[in-house]
Amino acid sequence: MPTIPRKIAPVFAARASRWPIVTLTGPRQSGKTTLCRSQFPEKPYISLELPDVRELALADPRSLLRSLPTGAILDEVQRVPHLLSYLQVDVDERPEPGRWILTGSHNLLLMQSVSQTLAGRTALLQLLPLSLEELAHAALLRGPWYDAAHQGGWPAPRDRGIPIGEWLAAYIASYAERDVREVLRVSDVAAFQRFLRLCAGRTGQLLNLAALAADAGISHNTAAAWISALETSYVAVRVQPWHANLASREVKAAKLFFWDTALACALLGIRSPAELALHSARGQIFENLVAVEALKFDLNRGDTPGWFHWRDNNGREVDLVRPGSNGGGTAIECKSGETWASDWNRGLDDMAKKLLARQQKLRSAVVYGGEDGRAAAPERGGADLVPWHGVAGWLAG
Repeated sequence: MPTIPRKIAPVFAARASRWPIVTLTGPRQSGKTTLCRSQFPEKPYISLELPDVRELALADPRSLLRSLPTGAILDEVQRVPHLLSYLQVDVDERPEPGRWILTGSHNLLLMQSVSQTLAGRTALLQLLPLSLEELAHAALLRGPWYDAAHQGGWPAPRDRGIPIGEWLAAYIASYAERDVREVLRVSDVAAFQRFLRLCAGRTGQLLNLAALAADAGISHNTAAAWISALETSYVAVRVQPWHANLASREVKAAKLFFWDTALACALLGIRSPAELALHSARGQIFENLVAVEALKFDLNRGDTPGWFHWRDNNGREVDLVRPGSNGGGTAIECKSGETWASDWNRGLDDMAKKLLARQQKLRSAVVYGGEDGRAAAPERGGADLVPWHGVAGWLAG
């Protein structure tokens, strides 16, 4: 299968034309190496995963960098974080743009080193698994939403023709568990595996760390540390609540999502799209699918995601909210059904009325599990009706 074009590619090239270093982070197997090598085919490629190369970088970093006078792609650079100090000296002496391309799959480990040594010297970008937008442009979106959610956005199983369940079983054992345990130095592997699956069951829900810790049989502090590790290893992401004084009492808890719905499905034991279509977590997985599509939309354009959720203690809620720079903003409600229901836009209408009272406007959409955004929905008020695969197009419109 030919390489799928990535939306972030032109942003990547533009940053490399201005910065001496560009650092690309993201989960393992999201396509970082493929993107770097296709964008910069003339650059030497150095994988710091290889023990002998890593040993050279640890023992004699000056010699390694001296052997690369025009720069290089340094893959998985978090394996040798002290190398960044030598890169700092190198780019201070020769600040030509685009010399060094760094990748890393542990955001915390890498960013701690970057912030200490490469501040002001590197552009930062994140590459996640393929978005629905990218899959659609490559003509790889087929079938209903639960087919796409179950398959996920990992490039490797598509490229190699490996069934997604088989591929994810190896991925979970090799990366989602091993890498996170490495960061945390977890000794109780069974407890961490249980914790990971419990997190998958909470995707799209308000995160109650105390309840999660109790169910996993760990302390509250341990649960907090493990959630942070899932985020820094690009397994999961928290969407924080929006505090806009729209209600006197607003829920303060974040929502938890997995960066890829296929991984969440695998952890929940959902073995096929047909099983997902009837599963009790169907609505949660659909919201996860839409939420990470919105986050990827921002990241693929080189922007910091600005998405939140809103919910008050009366149960009124909006799944995704992006505040505008001058008030108002953008809001999305996620509904996995394919047939319009009159209460789908209730939260959007409530928020819109409150903003109108403050002379602020809200652009809103109900993203649903159907295929045709032009479907008749006479009661949808001011909200647009957007099919599940049209999120990026609507955001760009």
